[in-house]
Amino acid sequence: QLQASGGGLVQAGGSLRLSCAASGRTFSNYGMGWFRQAPGKEREFVAAISWSGGDTYYADSVKGRFTISRDNTKNMAFLQMNSLKPEDTAVYYCAADRSGYGPKVRYQYWGKGTQVTVSS
Repeated sequence: QLQASGGGLVQAGGSLRLSCAASGRTFSNYGMGWFRQAPGKEREFVAAISWSGGDTYYADSVKGRFTISRDNTKNMAFLQMNSLKPEDTAVYYCAADRSGYGPKVRYQYWGKGTQVTVSS
């Protein structure tokens, strides 16, 4: 019901915009988040946004470089990633949950990930 897309290979300093498309239900009243998992590492929180889009939360490692947004009319969320670094290389996942948003929410819905590779 969630599908992330927009990943790819980019040079350090470049930008990518990830999209998360929801289907099967309306996620306009769900908090949404982005997570990532690098090879050999645990999945980590990246960013989250409230159902209205009025509140956002970022991991310190991406603050100032990444921007999360959503378009409830299209049932989609986005992650604009600028000034990418090799350490941003990971599979990125979007997630949704009715209870709220943020790094500690136990997200109920998860999408398949999209690979982001940043070369140095």
